[in-house]
Amino acid sequence: MTAAYGLDIPTEISAICRPERMAILIYDMQVGIVSQIDGGDRIVKGCQMLLTRARASGYRIFHTRHIFLPHQSAGVGQLRRAMIWQKQEDLLKTKPAFLVSSEIAQIVPPLRPLETEVLIDKITMSAFEGTYLNIALRDLRMQSVAIAGIALEVGIEPTVRHALDLNYIPIVISDLCGSRTEELHRRSIESLQSTGEVFVVSSQDLIPYLTAQP
Repeated sequence: MTAAYGLDIPTEISAICRPERMAILIYDMQVGIVSQIDGGDRIVKGCQMLLTRARASGYRIFHTRHIFLPHQSAGVGQLRRAMIWQKQEDLLKTKPAFLVSSEIAQIVPPLRPLETEVLIDKITMSAFEGTYLNIALRDLRMQSVAIAGIALEVGIEPTVRHALDLNYIPIVISDLCGSRTEELHRRSIESLQSTGEVFVVSSQDLIPYLTAQP
């Protein structure tokens, strides 16, 4: 920790992993997303452990859920995404797979949010775009957010970069971020580490700091 101009500047994980400074963000751990990722069950189990420790130590916990609007109310971006994701050239052969009421849109049962936690629906990749996440974190006076979930190269990376633009200190829990392939995971991690502004840690390294809090 470095102190200057009346501010404490965290320079290491141990300085930022405190309930009054860091929130936990579990990204898109939904039935229809986890099932598409090799190792999805491993990510679920790791996130369970993370949540158990964070809840016991009083951390604020946010969950995100990606949804699609009904096609009749969707715009060009979402309709194009539906065609790409579902590998269809004919838009009329696609469907809004992640409707808010659909089973595949729900958070997997082992990670369902508690009543004291926050579930944020979004139609974007960044968890900050078009949601109230930034307002909530600012109101809590959070300085940092630790992120786990799926998928690293699709939505977590844009969320981390957005967090940097908002002057948060992002912490990526590398082994608890799922990817479609190992190569995509490696490339995203290398890209995020390249600036030196993002903490990239393993759950094994992070969780002891969570449990150290009263």
